[in-house]
Amino acid sequence: MARVTSSPVPERDATPAPARLTLPLLVASLRPEQWTKNLLVLAGVVFGGRLLELRALLAALAAFAIFCALSGAVYLFNDVADREADQLHPLKRARPIASGRLSTRTALIVAALLGVAGIQAALLIRPEFGLVASSYLAVLLVYSFVLKHVVILDVLMIAAGFVLRAIAGAVAVDVPIGHWLLVCTTLLALFLGLSKRRHELTLLAEDATGHRRILEEYSPYLLDQMIGVVTSSTLIAYTVYATSPDTAARLGTDKLGLTIPFVLYGIFRYLYLVHQKRGGGSPAALLLADRPLLVCVALWAASVIVLLYSPLGK
Repeated sequence: MARVTSSPVPERDATPAPARLTLPLLVASLRPEQWTKNLLVLAGVVFGGRLLELRALLAALAAFAIFCALSGAVYLFNDVADREADQLHPLKRARPIASGRLSTRTALIVAALLGVAGIQAALLIRPEFGLVASSYLAVLLVYSFVLKHVVILDVLMIAAGFVLRAIAGAVAVDVPIGHWLLVCTTLLALFLGLSKRRHELTLLAEDATGHRRILEEYSPYLLDQMIGVVTSSTLIAYTVYATSPDTAARLGTDKLGLTIPFVLYGIFRYLYLVHQKRGGGSPAALLLADRPLLVCVALWAASVIVLLYSPLGK
C-alpha cells in the first residue's frame, strides 16, 4: 500500500480571518453534514407512539436542534484539541482550525457559548432532558481530551454518545426507554466506530500512528474481528427486538419483523463500502453520498412509521 505523506500546516492564529469570512469558517467547523447523527434523538417520539402529537413532536424537534448545537460545540473543542494531529492528515488538514484560517480563541468562545445555550435550552424542555444533555456534553468532552487515547474505551465512548442521543430523545418527550432499542443503538454505534478506525488505518497506512497515537494499538485484522462480532450481535439484537412479543405489545404491532431485510441490506452495504470502497471515515458523509444506502435507511424509517402509525401494522 502506498505511503501517505504530508507536511504539517502551521497554525496562524496571529492572523485571523476577516470577520466576513469567520462565519462560513465557523459553520464549516460545526460540521452540519454530521448532524444526521442527531436524527437518533427522534427515535423516542417515533417508537414511543407520540409522533402524531404536535406537542411531543415539537419537543422532539427542539431536542434535535439542541443536540445539533451541542455536537457542534464538541466538534469545535475536538478540532482545537486535535489541531496539530489534524495537520498531518491528508483530509483533516484542510479543516479551518487545523489550517489556521479559524483562530482557536474564536472556536473556543463559540463552543462555550453553544454548550451553555444548549444546556439551558434543554433544561427548559425538561430538567431530566437537561441532565442527559449535560451528560452527553461531558462524556464527549472527556472523550475528546482524554479517552480517545485509550484503546477500546475510545470506541466505547463514541458508542456512548449515540446511546445518550437515544436516551435524550425518549426523555425529551417523556416516553419509556426501550432496553432492546438501546442495545441495538449501542451495537450499531460500535459497528460504525470500529469501521471508522479501520478506515483511518487503511487511509493513512504507515503514517497512521503519527496522526493519532491510539491507532498503533489497532490493526486491520483486530478491527475486522471486532467488527465481525459486533455485526452479528447487531443483527441478532434487532431481530430479537423486532420479533419479540413484548415489542409487539408495547408498540401495537407484530409486523416490525418486516423491517429486518432493510437492516440486513444496510449493514451489508456499509461493510461493502468499508472493505471494497475504503469508506467509513465519516458515517454521516457516507450515508449522504451513497444512494443505495440512503434509500435503504429511508425505506426502513418509512416502513417503521407505516407499521406503527397506520392500520397496515395492526
